[in-house]
Amino acid sequence: MAYVTTNPYTNEVIKRFSDLEDVELERLVGQAVATFETWSTTSFANRAKILKKAASLLREQADDYAKLLTLEMGKLYRESLGEVGLSADILDYYADNAERFLAPTPIKEAASRAMIVYEPIGVLLAIEPWNFPYYQLARVAGPHLMAGNTVVFKHSSIVPQSAAAFDRLFRDAGASEGLWTNLFATRDQLNRLIDDPRISAVCLTGGEQSGALVAGRAGANLKKTTLELGGSDAFVVLEDADLDKTVKWALWGRINNGGQCCVASKRFIVVDTVADVFLEKFQAAMSGLVAGDPFDEATTLPPMSSQGAADDLNKQVADAIEKGAKAIRCGAGVPVQGAFVQPTILTDVTPDNPAYYQEFFGPVALFFRVKDEDAAVALANNSEFGLGGSVFTKDEARGVGVAKRIKTGMVFVNHPTWTSPELPFGGVKKSGYGRELSALGIEEFVNKKLINVVDIDAPA
Repeated sequence: MAYVTTNPYTNEVIKRFSDLEDVELERLVGQAVATFETWSTTSFANRAKILKKAASLLREQADDYAKLLTLEMGKLYRESLGEVGLSADILDYYADNAERFLAPTPIKEAASRAMIVYEPIGVLLAIEPWNFPYYQLARVAGPHLMAGNTVVFKHSSIVPQSAAAFDRLFRDAGASEGLWTNLFATRDQLNRLIDDPRISAVCLTGGEQSGALVAGRAGANLKKTTLELGGSDAFVVLEDADLDKTVKWALWGRINNGGQCCVASKRFIVVDTVADVFLEKFQAAMSGLVAGDPFDEATTLPPMSSQGAADDLNKQVADAIEKGAKAIRCGAGVPVQGAFVQPTILTDVTPDNPAYYQEFFGPVALFFRVKDEDAAVALANNSEFGLGGSVFTKDEARGVGVAKRIKTGMVFVNHPTWTSPELPFGGVKKSGYGRELSALGIEEFVNKKLINVVDIDAPA
């Protein structure tokens, strides 16, 4: 599958890794199965010691971990440090709360002494993307290791050093081999793993097409899946919004992580009475971005994750323009060398233009003006995706009311959709199903077993 570290700022190939040999794959999966037998009966306190130590190591060695993220996928170094910290927070959160989340739940309505107990189900397969190399792994490791499962994971082929580093992290924290295992697997090996009866369930974060393929194959094997797929989040601006504050959040919502975020703000839907002013301010903010070395503190626009990603996004923009959209190119020209894309706002995108329904993954925003609140909600819901969204208004109650009308898994009021360990993360429609993080995330891959104690005489 060509696991390769390529610096997207220079397009220089840094390091190559060999695909996993079948015999080694067999050994690693067998080890994960064997480790499950002991880990599943390990106390919550002893599980927590491993996760707490891993979180501590992340914080102590944050610089080393962050440098790998910036080297491999090009994100701003300060954002890489933020991701390392967030990943540590997730591990701590589940170490601190898993036992409470999975405590037996009495069924109070039952006439007998009935309860639900939560048991681990086995070895999980996680398939993860490149845009948040540690965070995506932490939100699998935190809940599902604390629940008593073991995990084998296949990471994106463009972040192999980050994958290997997060694999070593748990061994450095004292985990037994087989608890948490990186696999440089081929596509054929991945398919065989999904078919393998020793794999109990599959979770995937990625694109819609890969999600459908994995879900279909897992379904054929009667295995549960969770899918966190793409999004085309609406950023709704009502006429009473504080525009200066809103535009600052609009820039952050679109450009955070280089714009390569499933819950990035992508469709800016603005009520007509403030649309012109918003667009003028938003264009000025986008034009102020500084493209350059992601390790440089002065840089605010990093390269895309790869030259291929940049080429695909540029083609997507060109196709949208060819079909009638207008492009506002923002700021100075971006460097020729490296995987850069010019910050762009697309306007006049009509429903007959495929761009109207597409996800743009990078520094490209779609701008829509609408008549009023009802029209804004209708446009926000006119999407095959349903991951996140946001509403901006000075009236909090009104914002909550609008948020309830938007058909997605998450809606934020006066802030772009974002993430925190205690907040459930996931979507509806073609954005996938299931939830990660919070108490909901740890319940996805456990057996919710009924135990019912009955003390009555048998019928005559």
